[in-house]
Amino acid sequence: MPPVIHSLLDTDLYKFSMWQALLHRHPTTQARYSFVCRNTSAYPLAELVPEVNRELDHLCSLSFQPDELAYLKGLRYISSDFVDFLRIFRFQRDFIHVRAAGESIDIVASGPQVHVMAFEIFVLAIVNELYFRRFDSTAALAEGRRRLTAKIELLRAFEREPARRHPFELSDFGVRRRYSGAWQREVVATLRDGVPQFFKGTSNVLLAKELGLPPIGTMAHEYLQTYQTLGVRLRDFQKAALEDWVQEYRGDLGIALTDVITMDAFLADFDLYFAKLFDGLRHDSGDPIEWGEKALAHYGRLRIDPHTKRLVFSDGLDLHRALAIYRHFADRTQMGFGIGTHLTNDVGLEPLSIVMKLRSANGQPVAKISDTPGKALCDDATFLAYLRQVFDVRDHAAVPQEAHAR
Repeated sequence: MPPVIHSLLDTDLYKFSMWQALLHRHPTTQARYSFVCRNTSAYPLAELVPEVNRELDHLCSLSFQPDELAYLKGLRYISSDFVDFLRIFRFQRDFIHVRAAGESIDIVASGPQVHVMAFEIFVLAIVNELYFRRFDSTAALAEGRRRLTAKIELLRAFEREPARRHPFELSDFGVRRRYSGAWQREVVATLRDGVPQFFKGTSNVLLAKELGLPPIGTMAHEYLQTYQTLGVRLRDFQKAALEDWVQEYRGDLGIALTDVITMDAFLADFDLYFAKLFDGLRHDSGDPIEWGEKALAHYGRLRIDPHTKRLVFSDGLDLHRALAIYRHFADRTQMGFGIGTHLTNDVGLEPLSIVMKLRSANGQPVAKISDTPGKALCDDATFLAYLRQVFDVRDHAAVPQEAHAR
């Protein structure tokens, strides 16, 4: 079988944006990332260990090609010195290890953050594609195409609804949990050609380049979590991360992620200064309607016109849910919707719920509390309790099992 990954652009845009910011400001940070599967797989993932190791050997042989570097350099927010860094970048095989852990699979990337942070999306794409190669691809692709056609028909029917003040805009966020790379390409190309009035881009930089679409993305949890370990007062880590982002991108990539500590804790730090400098906010946990109402109320208190801001929803959406959220807010603010699994792995098979998250930086634990208790993530219960105390987070349950996964 051909390798899963053929290009180092075959990843999410926000890996590059976070990578550049951390390279410029904290290039010596040491970090540890580990893999977690949140649901039960159809067969033991431990069976994939030899294949995953072979795929990582191949990944570590790849480098950025001249046309890929030229594409990145053409994005106005990507700096020339970062492109020069990528020109000589290679993944180091010594920084990532894979082994069986009972019936599961243990994948850990550890080393300088600017050398290990980009493993994440490739590892998830590799595990997914290897996993689904063992199923009947003919039946899966037939079902996937049937469902994709239904999505396009749903959007065309939605177009007949009365116009609202702000348009419905959809993007693909599906690299990490896709059925396969070829299927993601087919889905993105089909949506681009079938409903261009709604489909506005993809987080996959390679597909954006090759299919002529805008690449979409800004920051993820790991960026803000890293600042929990960088010597700033813990209470100020979100403000420090946002300030460095503003200084790095100076108006570009202006969507801030809100749920590292909970939306309420985020808004306490997201004052008039940041609210004016950032274009909007991204939802990734908790009830999306409640979250959106909190965001709009916050802008209202700051006397900022919500029609000038953008709310991006990206938490486990399918198209029906995205349209329902849109109808709720469409006359009140700009919106965007990023859909992952339900676009790129909706083929009639049970998707894997897999992540590869930052666990520690500079020898210190990091934590994510989020607005969904089951998404809490930390290896150190004492640190997590302290973080909750610092930010006065009282409504979340005890540390979930995932928080202790290694």
